[in-house]
Amino acid sequence: MPDLALEREATGVVAGIDEAGRGPWAGPVVAAAVILDVPALGRELQRAINDSKQLARRERERLYAALWAVALIGIGAASAREVDRANVLGATFRAMTRALGALGVTPDLALVDGDRAPPLPCPVRAIVRGDARSLSIAAASIIAKVTRDRIMAKLACRYPGFGWERNVGYGTAEHQAALGRLGPTPHHRLSFGPVGRVLLGSS
Repeated sequence: MPDLALEREATGVVAGIDEAGRGPWAGPVVAAAVILDVPALGRELQRAINDSKQLARRERERLYAALWAVALIGIGAASAREVDRANVLGATFRAMTRALGALGVTPDLALVDGDRAPPLPCPVRAIVRGDARSLSIAAASIIAKVTRDRIMAKLACRYPGFGWERNVGYGTAEHQAALGRLGPTPHHRLSFGPVGRVLLGSS
């Protein structure tokens, strides 16, 4: 379970940063930056926060709401077109930079999930499997995941048939069949190989 050991090793204000949506065929990459108010967390909430992938949807939603009361949160996104232009890593770094900027304060250190550090306007430490180690990164993973899921649910209403309310843009059989039948939307990542192969096969 993630804890505050990495945060306590640092001096000053620490932000955890994580993203959601690097792998889907459609939709934005969404990042969140979170500065926890540790005294306000409480033991129950601290024990409940975990890597978003390890949490059921209902629990993620509950923790998402709870975190807004005990943390400073910034959210940033990069569109599918940015993924196509800058590649998914470049788009992820853009989303993380925007999330940090949305905090309104510059932390003394950013703990970022992954093995590569984005170019942020503060010291950065990349943490492999950071969402399983750092409470701040785990909190950011929850915010990013819930935010992106909600974006995809709204897009599903505008672009019905792809099942985005269920698959959130990932390349499921339902999504693949709809892409071949309906063609791409402005939110599809045309640079992704699987998307190109489906479109080529349906032409």
